[in-house]
Amino acid sequence: MITRYSRPAAVAIWSQETKYRIWFEIEAHAATKMAQLGTIPASAAEAIWAKGKDVTFDADRIDEIERTTKHDVIAFLTHVSEIVGEEARFLHQGMTSSDVLDTCFAVQLARSSDLLIEGVERVLAALETRAKEHKFTPCVGRSHGIHAEPVTFGLKLAGYHAEFQRAKRRLITAKEEIATCAISGAVGTFANVDPAVEQYVADQMGLAIEPVSTQVIPRDRHAAFFAALGVVASSVERLAIEIRHLQRTEVLEAEEFFDKGQKGSSAMPHKRNPILCERICGLARVVRGHAVGALENQALWGERDISHSSAERVLFPQATTLVHYMTRTLTRVVRGLRVHPEAMARNLWRHGGVVFSHAVLLALLEAGQSREEAYALVQQAAAEALEGRGGFRELVAARGVLPPERLAQCFDLARALRHVDRIIDRALAGDDRAPRQDAPVRPTPAGAAARPPGVAP
Repeated sequence: MITRYSRPAAVAIWSQETKYRIWFEIEAHAATKMAQLGTIPASAAEAIWAKGKDVTFDADRIDEIERTTKHDVIAFLTHVSEIVGEEARFLHQGMTSSDVLDTCFAVQLARSSDLLIEGVERVLAALETRAKEHKFTPCVGRSHGIHAEPVTFGLKLAGYHAEFQRAKRRLITAKEEIATCAISGAVGTFANVDPAVEQYVADQMGLAIEPVSTQVIPRDRHAAFFAALGVVASSVERLAIEIRHLQRTEVLEAEEFFDKGQKGSSAMPHKRNPILCERICGLARVVRGHAVGALENQALWGERDISHSSAERVLFPQATTLVHYMTRTLTRVVRGLRVHPEAMARNLWRHGGVVFSHAVLLALLEAGQSREEAYALVQQAAAEALEGRGGFRELVAARGVLPPERLAQCFDLARALRHVDRIIDRALAGDDRAPRQDAPVRPTPAGAAARPPGVAP
């Protein structure tokens, strides 16, 4: 793994030491059940545990053996026999290498899932805090990158909170599907190993059993797992892209924290760049690429081939470690995000409130104008405002098509945002819950709808 984009907890799951420890536990648990069934001597199973339970298996020694055997599981078993001695000959009875490899992968992916779920929970907590903080901070909503209608910054963040709730559920489902054990022998028929051994190992390792494992656990499970990671990575990227947009000099409504002593550019001292958001956007591309690799591994020849093996040794540790890093980094960004309500207000009220064009259109329809006439009038007034020929509200007022009090209602920010409180509460409570019908409507705090000098309310 690249140290720059990894955290110790995720790296440890995929270390050689962890892998060989899991391999040993799978083999030793299988031996314990075989001893109970009378397949191997009880003394052999006891000796295997006694001599191997506290050992750190020597990865260099296993590599040395594998240079001759060209087979990693055989190299491992040979090394174990050097430690355990005579009783080691009873290990791996009736089993095949994939019984060990695939069951180990299941354990590692399940443990990785726990880290990823925890990472998403951190993102959720950070988003909830900032969404509540800015529940009533008005800003402009954009579609196609163009000013649309008013929203609040808290509402923006609540939308991402709802998305990461779904991300958490996807990871929980992915873990349940991938945490599967197979100890079924060469082609999955249990010809030389009792099915009770598989059940025992599964119970001891905290796994379910694979109904039909041929020689491997079917790779549709792995494909679904890494497809879920791709979706989660894209959710991380979506929020990172929004922050990058908001940090543009022309917008500057929010920006990444900038630490004391941090430098933005080797050439331009004024630069403060959204480097963490850009970094996780790039890593999201890698994770999605790994999802494609997992999908390609789904179709194998017959009961199995090993075309999937080399790809999985790369993509399993990398994708899980990267998503863990991405969620932890995004949490830091959200917690430290610098928000600029004054800039949000300036952008919202640019061109004299052109973002209220829909409300003006509806008022004209209510007054009896046809849609074609009303639309043309509002569109022309908006075009003049966007071209700098006056403020939108003043341009509409000059046309004398609405009474002053009705026109004022069209530009009432509190009215436009009157349902935001309910939406945010619903999102933070869980996006699959029905809206609360009794949610209070709270007024926009004083000053929140501040306008630049010269812009009429």
